[in-house]
Amino acid sequence: MRSAIDLTLQFCTQHGINFDKIQAATEAFALTKLWNDAVELILINDDSKQRYLALTQNVNKLYKAILPDPASGEFNPSLYAFAEITKRIKSLTPQVDIAEVKAAVEEILDKSIGTSNYIIPASNQPIDLSKIDFESLKAQFASGYKHTETEKLKGIISSQLTRMLHLNKSRMNYLDKFQQMIDEYNAGSGNVETLFAELVEFAQELNIEDKRAIGENLSEEELAIFDLLTKPDITLTEKEKLEVKKVVKELLSTLKQEKLVLDWRRRQQTKAAVKVAIEEMLDKLPESYSTAAYQRKCQEIYQHVYECYSEAGRSIYTAAA
Repeated sequence: MRSAIDLTLQFCTQHGINFDKIQAATEAFALTKLWNDAVELILINDDSKQRYLALTQNVNKLYKAILPDPASGEFNPSLYAFAEITKRIKSLTPQVDIAEVKAAVEEILDKSIGTSNYIIPASNQPIDLSKIDFESLKAQFASGYKHTETEKLKGIISSQLTRMLHLNKSRMNYLDKFQQMIDEYNAGSGNVETLFAELVEFAQELNIEDKRAIGENLSEEELAIFDLLTKPDITLTEKEKLEVKKVVKELLSTLKQEKLVLDWRRRQQTKAAVKVAIEEMLDKLPESYSTAAYQRKCQEIYQHVYECYSEAGRSIYTAAA
């Protein structure tokens, strides 16, 4: 236990954190600043943050193992200090980790129908990026706590991106771009000022994408199917896009009214009925869809419906509404 605490204290000292100064502070404003300074020093990059969280998690694990030993009280000051920094770090980031989301989506894409009923979890607190004052964010960044403000913005983007990907997995390119920015920063190829500027620009791009359904005159669930039918390599004229949108609307209407019955995924007959309905409706797609493209899209749409629509009146879209 002592060696684990010493290792954590050593890590913090190497990052410039002075716990003696923190414990000696008596004025509330000064103490708050010291805590904020400590968080800023830990958040120099993701490796530093993850190392700190791993060290403190190990300390907590060892502490619980020695309870209720009366001697455990000697460790309380260190435990409190570690816990305060951990709490402040975790308050900046969403509950859903973006790397875990990416792995979950890739798992879905790699597996065939029937081997998994996994549905990507939506974020508990959706964030409307259009309501974020980016100029205020920039001003806060310039105030000095650059790593902390960058972590906040990463948390906002991660939460929003998780929700958007939950509704439409064709947005994987946004996830890849977000992860690449973070990876490049962690690898030392850019400074925190560059990362923050890139994140602000990326958040604005996400805001545009989040409103795209409105511009396409589609609902979110219609847009998800429209994207599956048109991305990544289907080139359509404006007239053909309108035809595809009509197919999407008719398909969803047919499925909801006639095919997505109670426990439809558990019976071969009802699954076959859904598959046939999809094939019949996609047969109305423009002639620019080759036979191979048609067959591929039938499978992709069936997989999407299987994953996202559990039964009549229940889907990831009704849950998100």
